[in-house]
Amino acid sequence: MSGNYEIRRFSAVSQGKDGYAQAETWSRAVSFGFHESTRTAEHVAKSLATYEADGRVLTGVYQTGPVAPSSMPADVPVATFATFRKTLNIGFGQTLEAHLVTSVTVRTSHRRRGLLRRMMCEDLQLAKEDGVAVAALTASEGTIYGRFGYGVASFERVVKVDTTSRFSLRHEAAGTVEVADPKALLELAPAVFGRVHRLTPGSLGRQEWYRQLASGSLGRDGKEDPSVKVALHYGPGGDVDGYVSYKFLGWDTEPYTVEVVDLLAGSNDAYLELWQYLGAIDLVERVSWSEAPLDDPLPWALDDPRCIDSSDSRDMLWLRILDVPQALTARHYPADGRLALEVLDPLGLAAGTYALSAQGGKAAVERLPEAAEADLTMDVSALSSIYIGGVCPVTLAAAGKICEHSAGSALKARQMFAVERPTHCLTHF
Repeated sequence: MSGNYEIRRFSAVSQGKDGYAQAETWSRAVSFGFHESTRTAEHVAKSLATYEADGRVLTGVYQTGPVAPSSMPADVPVATFATFRKTLNIGFGQTLEAHLVTSVTVRTSHRRRGLLRRMMCEDLQLAKEDGVAVAALTASEGTIYGRFGYGVASFERVVKVDTTSRFSLRHEAAGTVEVADPKALLELAPAVFGRVHRLTPGSLGRQEWYRQLASGSLGRDGKEDPSVKVALHYGPGGDVDGYVSYKFLGWDTEPYTVEVVDLLAGSNDAYLELWQYLGAIDLVERVSWSEAPLDDPLPWALDDPRCIDSSDSRDMLWLRILDVPQALTARHYPADGRLALEVLDPLGLAAGTYALSAQGGKAAVERLPEAAEADLTMDVSALSSIYIGGVCPVTLAAAGKICEHSAGSALKARQMFAVERPTHCLTHF
């Protein structure tokens, strides 16, 4: 990066606090980068309040040289970047602190100058020095982040479910579903999500904004959304273990459609019973959900699984391992075995050859000499993809992303890196 720019890092703060003007200007640069309409001052203030609650660190790249006449002033960053920390479920109820990267933009007129590379490399190095073993992001474009060592680790899909007479779900209810005041989720949502988070490999801890979105308190446009409705699922013991937040899209939409805003289920019964509720809503012919899992029990519970119209899967969570020994020893392994893994890393943060030995679920990791023979060679992005069971090592070997030196070692990796439930991340950031 040339000497015409400088990087500044600062904490997100809410309105009325020192540094708010800088954070507000940064936020407007992010909105411009993602082609959003100009946010109102109220919307910016509400967003920054949630960022402060999450402990976000904001990064901006600023021009230090002359700024072109009539162009954006020097206090508006030409590139943005933000991070915060949440826990990642890495399988079998184990969690690991993750460094979440978001709000990545570079102004069109300042591209090809190494701004993103400088921000990303410096930030990942700082996270590793701080003892964090894995970073995560969601990508608006699929070709950017592989070169920084990120690999796709989970997927999701859009489903449109026909809830006319075709919808018949065979399940004997173990609990009950009741309609509630949406604002009840301001208190209930975090506890329900905690149950789901412990249950689901690939789940990330949620930011403050989610409970406000689910309750209709803060929509994506920065305003309260009075169209949001909520139903709660009560388990056999009477506790709330799931909910669905949804809204009707209006009589001008055909077929008449309910859109799921958020759906959390802390048990298999809760999931199916919330779908039974959605399928029974009067005057509705379709339920759409944009964050459905790929490996979904719903089609298997329906008499006619073809009443689900599903889009192709799309990548959701991208992971980037920063510390191989720390990441590998943190998780549980359902199969015993030993693998020597040669890890390549374009940034040099995690490169090396490591012996992974798993026994009784626990693992020991030893760094081997450079000349040691490996069973598998892979880029750190491939290791990050298989880390929480969302991508199969055998598939990556077939694609040339993993080089198998010992016959059967990719299959052994599949067995060792398996998780107890399908990997799914319900938290966008």
